[in-house]
Amino acid sequence: MHQRLTNACTRAGRSADSVTLLAVSKTQPAAAVRAAHAAGQSAFGENYVQEGLAKIEALADLRPELEWHLIGPLQSNKTRVVAEAFDWVHSIDRLKIAQRLSEQRPAWAAPLQVCLQVNVSGEGSKSGVAPAGLPALAQAVAALPRLRLRGLMAIPEPAGDEAAQRQPHRALRELLEALRQQGLALDTLSTGMSADLEAAVLEGATLVRVGTAIFGERA
Repeated sequence: MHQRLTNACTRAGRSADSVTLLAVSKTQPAAAVRAAHAAGQSAFGENYVQEGLAKIEALADLRPELEWHLIGPLQSNKTRVVAEAFDWVHSIDRLKIAQRLSEQRPAWAAPLQVCLQVNVSGEGSKSGVAPAGLPALAQAVAALPRLRLRGLMAIPEPAGDEAAQRQPHRALRELLEALRQQGLALDTLSTGMSADLEAAVLEGATLVRVGTAIFGERA
């Protein structure tokens, strides 16, 4: 997987260290995360709060060396445990969730790194703020204490060829660039998975979320 990512960066004319590989460890046991860390992986993404918390606790001895990202939906009744345990949240699409995370992030912890999830494909079943509502949400979240707004996240609908795959990633990048022009210091595009990694890197992804290609097929 690292070679595939390096090849994608070379093709895009980017340095290999400009893209972070986030290992999506949902449904994988803590032992698999430990093995991936031993092989050099440090950033892990979880879709489900309770499952992620169990792994964070099971791997407490590695806590300083691991970076835990919540990439799945977050309900308001679970913001406190997420604010206390995770390093990143990618799936913010409502101001209420961000406000709760800000209020509940412990004073002793570093600011929680956050991304806003955008529904770039306009799918009714997908979470995410609509592009039209993004500027107001971004400005409001950026002003909250104890959070650091890093950028945008999307889960585009599957597309067949690379040209079609690139379109939603390009749309997300253009939204990020527009927010930068409004004065927000953003540096993260969390987009691209195993199937469309190359298309995402060509369009500027800085963080790609890969599960199967690292851990193998889920049971």
